[in-house]
Amino acid sequence: MSQQLTRALQPIVNTLVDDMRERLHNNSERLTHWRKSHQDAEKAERTASSYSEWENEQLQQAAVGWVLTSVFIRFIEDNSLFGESWAMLSGHSDEARRRARDHEDQFYAANPDQSYRGYLQHVYSQLGQVDATRALVDDYAGYRIMEPSERGAREIIDFWRAVDSDGKILWSLKDNALSTRFLGDMYQDLSEYARKRYALLQTPGFVEEFILERTLTPALEERPLEGFTLIDPTCGSGHFLLGAFEVLVDRWEKEAPGLDARERAVQASKAIHGVDINPFAVAISRFRLIVSFMKASGEQWLSRDLPKPDFTVISGDSLYWGPGSAGLDAIPLNMSKRAVGTEDLRTLIDVLAPARYDVVIGNPPYITVKDKALNAFYRERYSPYCKRTYAMTAPSMVMFFALARDKYSSRGPGWVGQITSNSFEKREFGAPLIEKFLPTVDLREVIDSSGAYVPGHGTPTVILVGRNAPPSKTKVRGILGIQGEPGIPKHAEDGLVWRSIVEHVDDLGFENDFISVREMDRDFIGSHPWNLQGGAAPEISNTIERHAGSLLQTLSTEIGRTTHTGMDPAYFMPIAREQTHGLTHLVPLITGDTVRDFCISIRTATLFPYDKEAERRTLSRPEERHFWPLRKVLSTRQDFGETPEERGLRWFDHSMFFPSRYRRPLGITFAFVATHNHFVLDRGGKVFNRSAPVIKLRKEATEDDHFALLGVLNSSVACFWLRQNSHNKGSTTDSKGARTTLRPWENFYEFTGTTLKEFPLPEGAVSERGRQLDTLATELATWDPTNLVAKHTPTPELLDQAQAEYTRIRELMIAEQEELDWSVYYLYGLTETDLSLPVGAVTGLPLGARPFEITLARSGRETAWFDRHHSTPVVEIPKEIIGAQRETYQKRLALISNDRLIKLLEAPEYKRRWSDDLWEDKVKEALESWLLTRLESQILWFDDSGKMPITRTIRELAGVIETDQAFAEVLDVLQMWSTKRNRSTVDMLVELFKGQAVPFHKELRYKKPGLRKRAEWEETWAAQRREDAGEISPEEVPVPPNYTTADMYPAVWKHRGKLDVPKERFISYPGTLRADDPTEVLGWAGWNHLQQGLALVGLTRERLDADAEPSEIAGLLSGMNEQLPWIMMWHNDPDPELGLRFGDYLKGQVTEVANQIGVPVEDLDNYAPQPTRKTRTKKGR
Repeated sequence: MSQQLTRALQPIVNTLVDDMRERLHNNSERLTHWRKSHQDAEKAERTASSYSEWENEQLQQAAVGWVLTSVFIRFIEDNSLFGESWAMLSGHSDEARRRARDHEDQFYAANPDQSYRGYLQHVYSQLGQVDATRALVDDYAGYRIMEPSERGAREIIDFWRAVDSDGKILWSLKDNALSTRFLGDMYQDLSEYARKRYALLQTPGFVEEFILERTLTPALEERPLEGFTLIDPTCGSGHFLLGAFEVLVDRWEKEAPGLDARERAVQASKAIHGVDINPFAVAISRFRLIVSFMKASGEQWLSRDLPKPDFTVISGDSLYWGPGSAGLDAIPLNMSKRAVGTEDLRTLIDVLAPARYDVVIGNPPYITVKDKALNAFYRERYSPYCKRTYAMTAPSMVMFFALARDKYSSRGPGWVGQITSNSFEKREFGAPLIEKFLPTVDLREVIDSSGAYVPGHGTPTVILVGRNAPPSKTKVRGILGIQGEPGIPKHAEDGLVWRSIVEHVDDLGFENDFISVREMDRDFIGSHPWNLQGGAAPEISNTIERHAGSLLQTLSTEIGRTTHTGMDPAYFMPIAREQTHGLTHLVPLITGDTVRDFCISIRTATLFPYDKEAERRTLSRPEERHFWPLRKVLSTRQDFGETPEERGLRWFDHSMFFPSRYRRPLGITFAFVATHNHFVLDRGGKVFNRSAPVIKLRKEATEDDHFALLGVLNSSVACFWLRQNSHNKGSTTDSKGARTTLRPWENFYEFTGTTLKEFPLPEGAVSERGRQLDTLATELATWDPTNLVAKHTPTPELLDQAQAEYTRIRELMIAEQEELDWSVYYLYGLTETDLSLPVGAVTGLPLGARPFEITLARSGRETAWFDRHHSTPVVEIPKEIIGAQRETYQKRLALISNDRLIKLLEAPEYKRRWSDDLWEDKVKEALESWLLTRLESQILWFDDSGKMPITRTIRELAGVIETDQAFAEVLDVLQMWSTKRNRSTVDMLVELFKGQAVPFHKELRYKKPGLRKRAEWEETWAAQRREDAGEISPEEVPVPPNYTTADMYPAVWKHRGKLDVPKERFISYPGTLRADDPTEVLGWAGWNHLQQGLALVGLTRERLDADAEPSEIAGLLSGMNEQLPWIMMWHNDPDPELGLRFGDYLKGQVTEVANQIGVPVEDLDNYAPQPTRKTRTKKGR
């Protein structure tokens, strides 16, 4: 029921947001006040969001506040918590609904000037009449941010009074057990915006109980119950607080049996404190605690004489107002101007005072801080523990310990427990936490929970337990992971990994298939990175270290990106799009996902304001037009706290460019995030971003040195070492949001340059093996369909030959990789003899037939490995493998079975996956790209003079392709590309163009939120034009907001992204279908603004001649209006041939045609074109 109710209420929230936004924008005085509030928040460094983003956040909070308060009312009504006869909204019975309607009628009779909103406010005010519920509607309640219209209020009332087909009330919250768990589900999912904004995540009850057992229980055993205090500073929907309250009530009953139930509940409630940045999370926590308090008091009603619960749960930013790092206490009250409307600052500062609590528990957010203002504030306040791109794990950990009582407290140090992301263990931002902070506190337990099945927790986690005191012991209890949950348990709390943790956390020396329980030295705890792996892994790591001759950092001079644009969507373009957009100064841009199996696939290029020598150059005219709309967002990029121009760069330069790395051709690039290790030798002419860093060796390094390093880094030993020392980002989550570890080989890791510097290199070298695999990879790339059709017109015969060669070479690479792996085992002392064969002495090996895969197939355990990689499991060595190769494979099979170290290494987690797309898919993609590129030919999109742009329907394009000999090859390839035989050219083109064109009109590109953001971008452009004219300063130009997927239609987002940068090939003109041709009208995206305007003029004249409806013509004129500011800006100088100012001319055309159809020019924007309805094309060409 809870999920159904939440889903049913989600549209109400969205409706209320739109309703309140409309109401806000229709009230100029209130809108001015809101804009002033946003400016104040910016000045106070509480936000760096644009006004529209900030406004949306406020309205989301208000909408959820109105809906949630109605949920509280219904729960009270349905469970008679204000008495049997109390019903004001609806109630769950016909009688209760009748009483609610009567009460509403009485209200209107007494208040004739009021309507639905007034009545709903009256209903909510009843919560303020009872001590127990007064806090739900205090001055800081989220619903007070903004009121809905009468229509919006009625939506809420009608929702709760809705009946089913039998006339029975649709929604009932009656529950004899008075469980409020459903509110936790609502907290997480009621608002999609809030869920993403605050990373809303419930803590499962079994996790909460465990952490309370490890913290609250020992804290209670060592200090008096009187005066006991506990806080969850990131309390969410209150699970920890509810659990703690129940424990404290029980403890009061045992220690003070003479107290009555009410007094026990009051005493227990005094200990409970909670804070959350999300106001509606606070409302839910309060309500749940109120109900729990009532039950603990032995009452059935929230009656007026029920004592007021003494817990304190308030809205606020704990990181902002709480104690910072060493030397920073709570923020003084003179900063009250920084508080937001839902924050009770005086109470916040009291609640978040340092060293106040006996227990601090929680589940802090795992995300990074997106808001630039807050990011900078936290970084300063929690210095030096917020390094680089830190997750909120870092400041939260410091804050949790700072809130706990310290060693000077007469009650003893406070206990701290939290489940948090384990990203700090190995990522660079965690180094200060581990090396500088954790050694200063009494960390007691480090529990690797990353392998446990925890619903809602798709991010790998760790549980930390400690006290806010100097270390008291030389050892720390460690629960180390060996294997993740092997299946999806029926009940998460019964998962094999979780039960192992709970049942054996105190059993030192325990080890099973899932965990090891060990004592870890404090030196280990203070050394970054952490490696919390149990089982045989530590033994392998020690063997690798013993046989290492040097570290990688002794060979390399630099490891890192070649460039960092600081705003990738402004620079990156799909490869070969220079033809479309006239941007010729592009260089290949390598990203991590294109670095695989010794090859680099070039899919993206970047605009490059530098020459071949990496020196600055002047922008071309097309580049100026490309960058100008993005000037404000590019000029306000920050690195090292400074903008480009403050660092001596031009506003359009890459934010960080490393010329020396670019100039040196040889380097080894690698995938920064991947499941396995992928290192590729590069020979220059490309740039590499953060996701594909490059290793540059010393200047004297030879090609052999590169091949030697290439070989060892691509080995299974390197994969093991990197996984052990790198951050595990996890893999997939199931329908319950739990991280699943059914297939550890699918876990993604973050392989950083800092980690690689410490990679231990063996004494011996594998240069020739690296060279052989590099040579084969180079040959393989020539037969890849994308590369092949770039040089040759595709034919069936050519593609058949390519498939045969591609398969042959790939199988050779698979076999050579096996020899590399076993050669490296010997170099690191993991095998007593060298079980590898000479370079070039092996027969190609199909995927699925490697010795470790044969072992897998024999066990019958890992069928997913074979399914995922399109391979066939075999249980015997293929008969094609003969002689020495066969004998060697047999020895390897025996060793895998008998040697625990080799058995661990010869597993899917560490062996190269050779994952590849199906050949048919690769061919389909290559042919599609070839076709679309050919269909961008300017012959198709300009008239015979080559100057006047023309639009074409798909049927017209088909006619040209079928009749013009210049496009004969296009027709042949189109038939090869099509998956169905005997299709008409029209039908094939309709399929080909699906999703390839972006509509000409903004109303067809953006959803409602996107249109609001588009308006802000237009304000920015207008201000930039004023800046160029010298009318305003650069500082007065507003920074526009980024778009999200919620702002654009999917087909548009695919091409445009968060900065709305045109990267499509074609333009579509919906709503302009011809009577005799129902196919889509298209244009070329390579037209400049003037050409787009002229194309619209031509289309408008054509539709006028066809007697199209005035509304259709007005839609085209509205689209022309969209182009006019750019045409006036870039193309209004007199034309050298015609002497015509085209901007003025087109503006006159808009006015002339608007007058002709009887639509005022100022009203044109109200005539958005209508999307073209899908029509079935007639059989024809």
